[in-house]
Amino acid sequence: MGDAKLNPVERPRWPYPSKLVISLLLVGLAIYLLRSFSVVIPPLIIAIIIAFVLSPVAKMLARRLHLPRILAIILSYIIAILVVALFPSIIIPWLGSEFSNLNLDLQRILGTIESALGRQYQIAGFEIDTSALLDQLIAGLQGLVEPIVGQTLSLAVGLISSLVWLIFIFIVSFYLIKDGPQLSRWAQNHVPPAYRGDYAWLSNEINQIWFSFFRGQLVLALVVAIIFTLLGYMLGLPFALVMGILAGLLEFLPSIGHGIWMTIAALLAYFIGSTWLPIPNWVFMLIIIGLHLFFQQFDLNYLIPRIIGSRLHLPPLVVILGIVSGAILAGVLGIPLAAPTIASARVIGGYVYANLFDLDWPPVSAAQPLPPPNPRWWKRPPPEEAKV
Repeated sequence: MGDAKLNPVERPRWPYPSKLVISLLLVGLAIYLLRSFSVVIPPLIIAIIIAFVLSPVAKMLARRLHLPRILAIILSYIIAILVVALFPSIIIPWLGSEFSNLNLDLQRILGTIESALGRQYQIAGFEIDTSALLDQLIAGLQGLVEPIVGQTLSLAVGLISSLVWLIFIFIVSFYLIKDGPQLSRWAQNHVPPAYRGDYAWLSNEINQIWFSFFRGQLVLALVVAIIFTLLGYMLGLPFALVMGILAGLLEFLPSIGHGIWMTIAALLAYFIGSTWLPIPNWVFMLIIIGLHLFFQQFDLNYLIPRIIGSRLHLPPLVVILGIVSGAILAGVLGIPLAAPTIASARVIGGYVYANLFDLDWPPVSAAQPLPPPNPRWWKRPPPEEAKV
């Protein structure tokens, strides 16, 4: 009896009701933690973005300069800080000279605005008193400004809190860059073998979406900023350099960014006019609006598909609703990240939908090896080879 060998017994499986209950409890716990620690989510997202952008820079420095990984990471942070610090120091003197060259008569501009807002307009039989609207607007702004002026203590607390969050972002992004490969391998090793093909396909699709977003959005913003700056100087748009930079930054707000820029440019054209074209201000405003409407179609139908690609090409209504939802859920940070988040959700939603209804789905072999992470996020990942 003592020498008898024990037969291996198959480990009992959890029944389906137990799996369902535990899954629902885990989902509920995740929702509770997200609500309880929601204040940490925006800084954590910023840290992930910084790590995503600086990770290839650190790898390149470590490979080219034969530096230890930690030293390469620190050097990449120093380069990023220098770039961010030098950009305003180069732009601000240029803007100062541009402002002085305009020789603006602020008194005349204020008089024009006051006369325009002090009139009564009749539209479709209705009389609109803009002076009353102006008084209400001024009273509302005073109500917003007065409490802010007296909150010196809260301002100091806010500055200290911002400093703490900056330190948090730096530490988290640093360790994400440092331990990124280990975290990727850990996630891959915890995928069940039967679903590794699905994981490979989903991760590849989502990675291409975010690669296309970061690479394409930076290139698109630079191209649009150059185009608008040149057009601004050619037409005599006031503050052409500022408006060009603003146009590039607003490319991170799909659909609504064009409307914001056109509104600001139209106001400048109407109240200041062209710096050299001898035409009435209202005619110059119409020229600016017309050219911008033409460029908007050129941007949507030519620049965005060719620079960013079709993976982020979403219907404008979907993008606008996503931007509003992102602003409500995540504040300012949710606005520029709405488009790639929606595109990623579209991929995951398509996968879930296909599996729920047993529909055909892109065939992926479960034995397919997981793709290695692309170290260069600014380059388009190579297309998958055709499967036989």
